[in-house]
Amino acid sequence: MTLTLTPSEAEQILADNFAPWVLDLGLKVTEIGAQHAVLRLPWSARLAREGGALSGQALMAAADTATVIAVSAARGAYVPMTTVQQSTTFQRPITDTATLIEATLTKLGRRMAFTDITMTAEGSGEVAARASTVYALLG
Repeated sequence: MTLTLTPSEAEQILADNFAPWVLDLGLKVTEIGAQHAVLRLPWSARLAREGGALSGQALMAAADTATVIAVSAARGAYVPMTTVQQSTTFQRPITDTATLIEATLTKLGRRMAFTDITMTAEGSGEVAARASTVYALLG
């Protein structure tokens, strides 16, 4: 049986389980399904690095956060989990626009979860970054 959450339940997971600085990113859950989650990272000059492009640190934090939401959706609820590995490649800069972060589960086991994440500048359709994550499920 595949479980999932509503976007508002996923938003509550964000509010209840993430550090204030992660919440300051302004991430919003725009889509959620049994094997994926899409979060929107709004553009903010505060998140830009020298030269005006969105910082890699902000994208990596958003990818990590999207993983938690995707795993929670697949399990039907939040359970304690932790990042074991994250690898990110940056393909092009994002400037002056929001970013869509889509995390897709590639394997969900009892104790481990694996995801692929695509980060795209909203409206462009061009992938700006990709990530993969491995999570240990603690509960």
